[in-house]
Amino acid sequence: MRSTESLIAADRRHLWHPFTQQLTWGEEDPVLVIERGEGSQLFDRDGRAYIDGVASLWCNVHGHRHPALDRAVREQLDRIAHSTMLGLTHAPAIELAERLAALAPGGLSRVFYSDSGSTAVEIALKLAFQWWAQRGAGERRRFICLRDAYHGDTLGAVSVGGIELFHSLYGPLLFDALPACAGDAGHLAELLERHAGEVAAVIVEPLVQGAAGMLLQPPGYLRRVRELCDAHDVLLICDEVATGFGRTGRMFACEHEDVVPDLLCLGKGLTGGYLPLAATLATERLYEGFLGRPEQSRTFFHGHTYTGNPLACAVALATLETFERERTLERLAPKIELLERALADEVAVLPAVAEIRQRGFMVGIELGGFAPEARAGHRVAMAARELGAIVRPLGDVVVLMPPLAISVQELGRLVSITAAAIERVAARPPAAAALQAL
Repeated sequence: MRSTESLIAADRRHLWHPFTQQLTWGEEDPVLVIERGEGSQLFDRDGRAYIDGVASLWCNVHGHRHPALDRAVREQLDRIAHSTMLGLTHAPAIELAERLAALAPGGLSRVFYSDSGSTAVEIALKLAFQWWAQRGAGERRRFICLRDAYHGDTLGAVSVGGIELFHSLYGPLLFDALPACAGDAGHLAELLERHAGEVAAVIVEPLVQGAAGMLLQPPGYLRRVRELCDAHDVLLICDEVATGFGRTGRMFACEHEDVVPDLLCLGKGLTGGYLPLAATLATERLYEGFLGRPEQSRTFFHGHTYTGNPLACAVALATLETFERERTLERLAPKIELLERALADEVAVLPAVAEIRQRGFMVGIELGGFAPEARAGHRVAMAARELGAIVRPLGDVVVLMPPLAISVQELGRLVSITAAAIERVAARPPAAAALQAL
């Protein structure tokens, strides 16, 4: 068996990690090499356990190595691992589309598969643009997004993003979107009035802007966005890549305000965190706008090699079946309340905590009183790791998004570890020399 030290050395020679400054990654110690998972825990090669406090980047739902999900992948492997959907079809993709259409807010009856949240958003943007063009409204080519939005890292998704740190450098490559003040329906109404006849769609992360730092929208805002889109005959795209599949306490965040978007983007929890799969759901009205004879060129010319991959679709079906069989959402409600109480009792009282933002199992703990160069959020994550939990920061916002299946005991321990990590960092500010090196 290859040694951990040898693997880490090879990593530093060859790997380029996402959203990671490789210079400081190369200096980071210790580097965790994850060997396996079990339930809500990850284990490194030395056998040490860590609570998966961010659900392996917000996607794990039912825990690692869930028997039903493992079995679904193995059984599908005995049939076929992959087959194209260009000119062919297969049962897992058909049955999953049927289940998604039944689960989604009413009227979203058509499913277009892709492989990541970013591509699900790209598809929604292209569908909206082409739909208007094929109706003779080619001037409707603009999109309204929310300030501080994050919809992924491909160029179309970045164009409707608004996080300066992630997106500003790529400005020359992007199309020009119209940013609306999140939570301010009046400002959205002004934009729609000012650009009447130009806007193809409004795109929002419903209820919670995740990568912006778990920013919460006021009650009724999403409902008002839907009403304004209807009043101005504009499509509504809801990006539920992060908020979908139980994260806010309902299967989809849109359900909290009885909103049905024209396009719904799904990913992350769709396969329970097992395999890459995303889906863009559309209404029948929008779908029908693409029907025509081949010579009319109304086809949606978009696709991926792994669109509707059978393995991914099979485990996604198992994920949805597990939601029902294990009553995941029903059992989640008391855990959401427990999480709120634990955060109030153990974290909100800390002097280094400026604010806690929570919606369901989505939590942002904003630290206060630290200089940006102190990288307090990063240091809290490293301290939590030493104490036995994996959390990740968004700047100085510490994010907690554990698997929905986490036990009550593990959830309490995750909050306690986070509180202890914050206290440890607040008690030991970095020296000036160390600051320069960070």
